[in-house]
Amino acid sequence: MQDFASSLHSSFGMILSGDAQLWAIVLLSLRVSLTAVMIASVIGLPLGAFLAVSRFRGRQILVVMINALMGLPPVVVGLLVYLMLSNSGPLGVLQLLYTPTAMIIAQVVLITPIIAALSRQIIQVLDAEYDEQLRSIGLSRLGSIPVLLWDGRYNLLTAVLAGFGRAIAEVGAVIIVGGNINHVTRVMTTSIALETSKGNLELALALGVILLLLALIVNAAVSFIGQGARQTAYA
Repeated sequence: MQDFASSLHSSFGMILSGDAQLWAIVLLSLRVSLTAVMIASVIGLPLGAFLAVSRFRGRQILVVMINALMGLPPVVVGLLVYLMLSNSGPLGVLQLLYTPTAMIIAQVVLITPIIAALSRQIIQVLDAEYDEQLRSIGLSRLGSIPVLLWDGRYNLLTAVLAGFGRAIAEVGAVIIVGGNINHVTRVMTTSIALETSKGNLELALALGVILLLLALIVNAAVSFIGQGARQTAYA
């Protein structure tokens, strides 16, 4: 118990003193995950809105597939991306394996279905509510997508934040495609796993505290945005 208390005290000291190794890992994690979220949002939000408002043969199958991909095992994603980026894979010529870019690709594959599925649910509710108004001003179903995306922007932010929460906590896929290389692809989750196995509990706990704080901030932001959106809807 005393060793744990000592390690925890040392970990807070590392955070407050601005330990260079610690904050380099944190900044790399944020850069990778935020980039992945931005790319996934550009793909997932319009895709979710399209599935919400459009009517075509096979739509329901596509919806089911995207919902199923929300639970895609990270290690499977890591393996597939690894095979695509390896020297013998179709994208091997790009030499992206064991780089931050490879980790971004893996996270995009993981979180795009989450953002698309959640945004489809949000836009579908808005489409049902405003369908008659949108049709009365001459907007087609596809033409209504930008309007619905803008009107649901606060609720859609919760979908984006959910994707970020999944990305920042991911370990299986990024360790496969990134290789956990020091000062190159070592992010918070992979560092925690490595440092714990090495017995370096101070660094592992410091990273764990920061990761926990990020999770709390994301959840608080989701609650705050959701409450604000509800108040706006009732105003």
